[in-house]
Amino acid sequence: MSEALAQGLSQQRLSRLVLAQVCLHACMAGMRMAAPLLALREGYSALAVGLLLALFALTQVFLAIPAGRYIDSQGFRRPLAGSVIAAALGACLALAWPIFPVLCLSALLTGGATGIATINLQRYVGRSARDSAELKSMFSWLSIGPAMANFAGPLCAGLMIDAAGFRATFFLLAFFPVLTWLIAKSTPELPALPVSVGTVSGRAWDLMREPSMRRLIVVNWLLSACWDVHTFVVPVIGHERGISASVIGSILGGFALAAAGIRVVLPVFAAHLQERLVITVAMGMTAVIFAIYPLMPSATGMWICSMFLGISLGSVQPMIMSMLHQITPAHRHGEALGFRLMTINASSVLMPLLFGSTGALVGVSLVFWVVGAGVGWGSRLAWRLPDSNHPLANPATSGKSGQ
Repeated sequence: MSEALAQGLSQQRLSRLVLAQVCLHACMAGMRMAAPLLALREGYSALAVGLLLALFALTQVFLAIPAGRYIDSQGFRRPLAGSVIAAALGACLALAWPIFPVLCLSALLTGGATGIATINLQRYVGRSARDSAELKSMFSWLSIGPAMANFAGPLCAGLMIDAAGFRATFFLLAFFPVLTWLIAKSTPELPALPVSVGTVSGRAWDLMREPSMRRLIVVNWLLSACWDVHTFVVPVIGHERGISASVIGSILGGFALAAAGIRVVLPVFAAHLQERLVITVAMGMTAVIFAIYPLMPSATGMWICSMFLGISLGSVQPMIMSMLHQITPAHRHGEALGFRLMTINASSVLMPLLFGSTGALVGVSLVFWVVGAGVGWGSRLAWRLPDSNHPLANPATSGKSGQ
């Protein structure tokens, strides 16, 4: 067994993986800001820009499961190299030909590369954990990466656009994936997992035969929908009430800040937390906040609700990732992570369309209340998830194929 697996993942190596994730994710986040701005400058409609934004998530819907299987079979370094090449190529294509069809291709490449890299890093970190406490702690640290990237990528892109234009911005963004490779290329491979004779990997949907996996995916989807509905509805409510754009931005920023902050705190208490308890409490808290959010008469009240919502939703992802690694056979971790990513991105593509049509018919406040009721119902499923002393999936149990 390798040193990485025998001694766990060192803090230094974990920090390097988090930084590598930040760099690659920042490329996509920067492209997600720069490409729509360029399209708008060239006179494209809001509908065209919406399609462009959807393409960043669309690739991950179709590639997540095949990518997870590929990572399960190939290990860490080769899929990482592929992600780096795809992300850098996407930015370079936009640099060479800054026209709308190429921007769409760039969105597909950078979005897909980020999704594959996310699965790869999550699988590596999950396999390196020695127990449930380490799973929760390490995934808490790893989940900080996207939050940092979503801040750094658009900030760098915006500053570069104002200073030197779009081509210089795409050149800068193409350099971020190169940094990812330089940071993470020395990460040692983990040993291949032995699979019991007669084990059949089966299809990804076979994983859903396990009741705990079904509950976890449903819970994860409900909580992901909460992120989407908050991002979509708050600007609409703010606009209806005459709240300025900067204040609406501060409300959404407070949510992101609280979500990142709770993930910094979680590793300190990871050993004392039960995943299903944290998820259940967070879902109950989210349901209450969604019930009162539309009733807040002022921006201050909305900002307070946003902060508490960030705390509740931000605490959940590390717990879900920890539990997923415990209830999934070790030789199918990548596939399970891909399945989860597929459901999240499918939701991100479809839910805004549903929220928009529903809100136009019955009002956006009702959207909040309906989703809040769904999350409250889902807390019953969360409570029925296994607790932390569920055995970690490992080579000894990896002969199971999702049972």
